[in-house]
Amino acid sequence: MNTEQLKQEIIDYSKEIGIDKIGFASADVFGELRERLRRQQELKYQSGFEKGTIEERTEPERLLPEAQSIISIAIAYPSRMKDAPKSTKEERRGLFARASWGTDYHTVLRDRLRKLEAFIKEKVPDVQNKLMVDTGELSDRAVAERAGIGFSGKNTSIITPEFGSYVYLGELMTNVPFIPDDPVDDSCGECTKCIDACPTGAIVEGGQLNAQRCIAFLTQTKDYLPDEFRTKIGNRVYGCDTCQLVCPKNKKVDFHNHPELEPEHDVAKPKLKPMLRISNREFKETFGHIAGSWRGKKPLQRNALIALGHYKDKTAVEEMIAVMNNDPRPVIRGTAGWSLGKIGTEEAYEAITIAMKNETDVGVLYEMQKGLDFRQELSMK
Repeated sequence: MNTEQLKQEIIDYSKEIGIDKIGFASADVFGELRERLRRQQELKYQSGFEKGTIEERTEPERLLPEAQSIISIAIAYPSRMKDAPKSTKEERRGLFARASWGTDYHTVLRDRLRKLEAFIKEKVPDVQNKLMVDTGELSDRAVAERAGIGFSGKNTSIITPEFGSYVYLGELMTNVPFIPDDPVDDSCGECTKCIDACPTGAIVEGGQLNAQRCIAFLTQTKDYLPDEFRTKIGNRVYGCDTCQLVCPKNKKVDFHNHPELEPEHDVAKPKLKPMLRISNREFKETFGHIAGSWRGKKPLQRNALIALGHYKDKTAVEEMIAVMNNDPRPVIRGTAGWSLGKIGTEEAYEAITIAMKNETDVGVLYEMQKGLDFRQELSMK
């Protein structure tokens, strides 16, 4: 088998099936990453969403014993929404991060990787492969960095020369011994814009992220959002793009190469009030095809309540009172009470006071009291 010829054939085929960039890496142990993950674990910076042990995440042979190479792919996604709808005082809107625009990228990348896998199998019938997208054990970023897709920026994103950091990543492990590509030089230099702009200080130093403080992670949690982060998330209902938006490498970067990744206006920037009363069926029909739906509707509804409080949306008070009084989920009832207090109308305060007489959940009562405390804070100003 002529691996150099096969490699070129794979590169050519990847362009035909909609892969924007492809690179080849060795399947050697990711030693530097292993130490970084251990340090991350010691500092309790992990999100808890990570899959596998540190060994499984850094030793490819544990996942595919015969692994000799890893093929990394990148697909560019849009950074700008054409004719984006605007929030109005009557209809406030939330925002999904760009990584959740269009069809779920896991679906899109798996489609490309399966086609790539089938192509290789046709050329090498006894080949052994294993593909992964985001939810696999391997670090997509570490593989992409080694394969020359881009360099790992201070914001912990892979930054490509062509598409900035607006790329989705996936990989295919194989027992074919391809010649590895050269890594891309790190060109962040002295720039610290992403570190300086992070709303919660989650980027503790260049390339080191405290996931527990990252808004992208926090918007996906299901419990009460800690107080210090509630004013930070603004109108975000899922994810955060700040560290990408301020990156000089992303200036004027906006690719629309894949129709399935184009944002739908009312999905990527949904009206907040309808989200409060959306049924499970409606949620699945509206949001089920995007990446941001994977945790279900509860975190998104909690974030929508916080966003309405952030906007001080008086038009939402009646609906939020109904949520506070009737929703079976304590986190949603409690967040509604807190957010009503944030809006700060007399109707809201009165409703909280009445609701507290009937509420039995200690956590909800605590949140409602915080909502009432906003009245005292306002009177002292």
